[in-house]
Amino acid sequence: MKVKDVMTRGAQCVRPDETLQAAASKMKSLDVGPLPVCGDNDKLAGMLTDRDIVVRAVAEGKDIRTAKVREAMTEGVTYCFEDDDVNEAARLMRDKQIRRLVVLDRDKRLAGIVSLGDLAVETGDKNLSGATLEHVSQPA
Repeated sequence: MKVKDVMTRGAQCVRPDETLQAAASKMKSLDVGPLPVCGDNDKLAGMLTDRDIVVRAVAEGKDIRTAKVREAMTEGVTYCFEDDDVNEAARLMRDKQIRRLVVLDRDKRLAGIVSLGDLAVETGDKNLSGATLEHVSQPA
């Protein structure tokens, strides 16, 4: 089974030059915690989470109305390709201890996001999702 068969499509991204307040507002309206950060041509530039906003901006006293996404985002994000096998996505999640993985097309444009929940529900493979959850949940 391929990642494109189980991923969540239509993932939205934020731009590095948007304000953290705009990003937080988008998170609220989409009811999500992580947002991919996309630069030119929807190329992946990083990831921004609600926790990033709190820990890297609010806790440091930055004004989220003017601070930019690039100031709080995580760069060097782990990703997979939409035509990768789900076992490869699960391996990356286990190895990096992450619960969500950005999915790119072969032009390295955002195609979606695959979560641990997607692997559990969509593949029906309890061994795959259980083993992945076990590794992801271990202390780093």
